[in-house]
Amino acid sequence: MLGFLVRRIIQSIFVMLAVALIAFMMFRFMGDPVNSMVTENATTAQRDEVRARLGLDQPIWVQYARFVGRAAQGDFGMSWRNGRPVASLFSERFPATAELVLVAAALSLLLGVPLGIFTALKPRSLSAQTLQMVSLIGISLPTFVTGILLILVFSVWLGWLPSFGRGDVVDIGWWSTGFLTVSGLKALVLPSVMLCLFQLTLIMRLVRAEMLEVLRTDYIKFARARGLSERAIHFHHALRNTLIPVITIFGLQLGGLIAFAIVTETVFQWPGMGSLFIQAVSFGDVPVMAAYLVLVSLIFVVINTSVDLLYAVLDPRLRVQDARSAH
Repeated sequence: MLGFLVRRIIQSIFVMLAVALIAFMMFRFMGDPVNSMVTENATTAQRDEVRARLGLDQPIWVQYARFVGRAAQGDFGMSWRNGRPVASLFSERFPATAELVLVAAALSLLLGVPLGIFTALKPRSLSAQTLQMVSLIGISLPTFVTGILLILVFSVWLGWLPSFGRGDVVDIGWWSTGFLTVSGLKALVLPSVMLCLFQLTLIMRLVRAEMLEVLRTDYIKFARARGLSERAIHFHHALRNTLIPVITIFGLQLGGLIAFAIVTETVFQWPGMGSLFIQAVSFGDVPVMAAYLVLVSLIFVVINTSVDLLYAVLDPRLRVQDARSAH
């Protein structure tokens, strides 16, 4: 298990170095940053002074090493548009995105798994077939269309929930949370529903398909022959094997939730990292774009590595296969 963990960590480090290289190259191919930091009337000497101060007169491999070293310490430089440290901007926006993704992920699991089990155990019932049809619509509709429909129904027609913003927040240290205010909770409903809808339907359909497959296996037939109750067969033997691939897919989709949060935050004007990235793209703010790329990739790598480890714990055959492939 220790060798498995070390190999996964080494692979993750190489992935992050590759991502850092892509982020670093953004600075090289999106114009000369000196032009964005000096006035139009700046002299050549002034430009050279800024270039030297930024380290742009150094060899490219030195600049890359310096970029990686600073990124590892959380230093992504100054935002060209806001004139503030990029790390400070992300620390202000991160709580909003984290709470949105957390609620969406919780809704996806808490609703998707039970609905998937129900549609697998009662496949011919009217409720199960209705859920299947609704899930097909949910997985087919583009995310932004779902968001606009939610705003139209619950904000414009019914007036129950706000259509934009984060509501009132409470500062707990450096973390600002909307969980402790009524307006914050109300503002969280529509964005989190929009963000979770695709994941919820995906998990529901995946659980249903896996459970139907497991229920057809021989050991389930043997369990019935031994006289075990249907409840024990479904929720002890079948569900355990059903959830192993679901954990893997959910881990990968958790990174997708963070990526899809860009669209959700744009539709609902949610003040998170996604909206900050969209603003950075609009203004060509390369330090913010590079930092976002590195941070999201880091989150993906951490989640995938954790899922690999969890998957190896649940299924020891993977550890054996990985050990054989290493020799």
